[in-house]
Amino acid sequence: MRITGYRTLTTVQEWGRPVGDANGVFTDGATSVPIIVVETDEGITGVGLGPHADVERIFAAIDGEDPRAVTTLYDRMLRQTFKAGHGGSVFGTIGALDTALWDIKAQAAGQPLWRLLGGRDRRVPAYASGLDIGLDDDDLAAAYTVYARHGLRAAKLKGGLDIERDRHRLHVVRDVLTEAGRGQRPGLMLDVNEAWTRKQAVRHVCELERTLDLVWIEEPVRRWDAEGLAVVGRGVRASVATGENLTGLEQYRPLLAASAVDIVQMAAVWGVTHFLRVAALAHAYDLPVSPIGNSPVGLLHAATSVPNHLVSELQDLRPPVGITRDLHVEDGAFVLGDTPGLGVTIAEEEIRTYPRRSDVPTPDGPNVRPERAGRRLLAEVDQVVAGPGRHVTGLPGTPAHHHDGLPSAVGH
Repeated sequence: MRITGYRTLTTVQEWGRPVGDANGVFTDGATSVPIIVVETDEGITGVGLGPHADVERIFAAIDGEDPRAVTTLYDRMLRQTFKAGHGGSVFGTIGALDTALWDIKAQAAGQPLWRLLGGRDRRVPAYASGLDIGLDDDDLAAAYTVYARHGLRAAKLKGGLDIERDRHRLHVVRDVLTEAGRGQRPGLMLDVNEAWTRKQAVRHVCELERTLDLVWIEEPVRRWDAEGLAVVGRGVRASVATGENLTGLEQYRPLLAASAVDIVQMAAVWGVTHFLRVAALAHAYDLPVSPIGNSPVGLLHAATSVPNHLVSELQDLRPPVGITRDLHVEDGAFVLGDTPGLGVTIAEEEIRTYPRRSDVPTPDGPNVRPERAGRRLLAEVDQVVAGPGRHVTGLPGTPAHHHDGLPSAVGH
């Protein structure tokens, strides 16, 4: 079998409500989902969800190769970008191609990827994560009620702009999940997407911990600040989670060496091989791992085969436009199917004809770091879009953002 070509397309995740984090909100509730399809001479095609950056140059490293040699082809792609580097969206392109190759390999073997990788249990524990900073109390409770109906008993909220607002929103979700769990205490996490300094992080979390039990605080300071993450970890009871924006083992090693991370995360767009390698590195430090992303199908399959998987992020319960997946959610877990490969099917004509907005980012979106991030003296009090066509004013700590564009990936 030989790799003969690729094609790219981009679909849309329609959330039906505002989505965002401490850095900004997409008020139209639409985010882009880029796709790479890898073709072979035997008619088997593989699907990878992730960026297309520099794809022509990266594809040259695998063109004409046997796609089943996945891990060595992954290293060939890394070497292909040696001089320019493989960070950011370039690493995402490598990850998308890598995921497509794993899809092909499993299809050729006639097995679902989770089985090919050595998984025994098709169930992958999940937590709810709604990218929810733009929701008012009613919409927040309604969103997590839907998650609760699918058995989810842990939730990660977006926050970081105002202590009292974060406390209130965490209590709202705690009450929803406690009622659904018939009194069982839920797991609560807070993600601030690198919005704080070290001391801000400790002060904010310690204040929340007076009345709440947080499982983890996610990305409290900059992703590369090993010393700062370690300071936060020593200053709070909650675990420190980070890693979704790190690319390559070389970026994880300083954090692990400094005991700066308790929950090791990896983003879905970085690919299956990256996940497996980081999971092995984390396991050597007796640390759990947790995949991040709205469409983490490849990492869900891979999670079944590693000994240190803790829980995987579940965002929108609906797949992106034109994508079907052989999985479902029940009793608080993703349940993977038996379709060979990833179990992902692409309706390309539906995607091509679906109306899309511009992909040009604006300063109001969550993918652009605000000028005052890490330098806010007081809580932010502003206006926030709370739902399609509705506005709520006077909510402390929630920024107003009006954006018609689509991101390449939302900050998870």
